[in-house]
Amino acid sequence: MRAGQHILMGIAALGLVSTAALAEQNMSGMVTQIDRLKGTITIQQMPSGTVGTSGGVVQEFKVGNGGMLEPIHAGDKVKFSTTESSGRPTIDKIEKQ
Repeated sequence: MRAGQHILMGIAALGLVSTAALAEQNMSGMVTQIDRLKGTITIQQMPSGTVGTSGGVVQEFKVGNGGMLEPIHAGDKVKFSTTESSGRPTIDKIEKQ
């Protein structure tokens, strides 16, 4: 009985780790606005894989570490990854392209 519980707990822990890894999304886009006081950045996401489409979804993101915004300016093309934090998409990595 005890071995069965340990196996189930291991499977549950593995499921949580894989869910967190799947929740991280890598994207690219163009910065349209930065609010350094609020720690947010607005990015127009680039459509993926479709030639000839114009524009993309414009979305505001919270930034996990405000220092990440220092080298970034409106108009920059960036690659970034997001995770869900408190029900809101949060950028955990960002770099200029």
